[in-house]
Amino acid sequence: MRKAIIVWGGWSGHEPEACAHRVGDLLQEDGFAVEVTGDLGIFGSAAIATADLLVPVITGEKIEKAHANALVEAVRGGLGLGGHHGALATSFKESAPFRYVSGVTWVAHPGNIIDFRVNVTRQHDPVMEGIPDFDYRSEQYYLHYDPSVEILATTSFSGEYDAAARNVTMPVAFKRQFGSGRVFYSALGHVESEFDHPYMRLILRRGLSWAARS
Repeated sequence: MRKAIIVWGGWSGHEPEACAHRVGDLLQEDGFAVEVTGDLGIFGSAAIATADLLVPVITGEKIEKAHANALVEAVRGGLGLGGHHGALATSFKESAPFRYVSGVTWVAHPGNIIDFRVNVTRQHDPVMEGIPDFDYRSEQYYLHYDPSVEILATTSFSGEYDAAARNVTMPVAFKRQFGSGRVFYSALGHVESEFDHPYMRLILRRGLSWAARS
């Protein structure tokens, strides 16, 4: 049985504890043994090395450089890393090693909560198979992301809320290989209630399962 560790913390506006438990429910559907914890000290423990998947549900916070470097090497060695929305794209934002391994950093969401379209770009990928383009209401994330990522779904900015973003196409979901490890990210899921959206939930469940060490 594969083991997932879900660590929650940081800004309460993203409802990290509630979201962490929803992520845990998704992974249990796929047969994972799940540990959910609010103890950020776990990043310095040996427990990380025993896991097959690490899911930070953390907005902000800080990580010691040695712990961040150890995490990078753990993923390089086969540990899966995945997450959603700001719960991965802003985790330990000041940590260059963590930003390097995650491959994504949030920088803006023009208009805040708005309606936008999600366009599936790899319809035959196992993460996206059977999922059509769909409408979504949340923060439309503007990201800085690693050029090595394999983009699975995108969204386009109208420029209505920020002319600088007009006609920009941005990833909504991606995956990447990092050494022997895999990384998955979905920009959807601002708060716990968004887990009720069937496509948000399915993309995240499949993506995290793909990222996990097999």
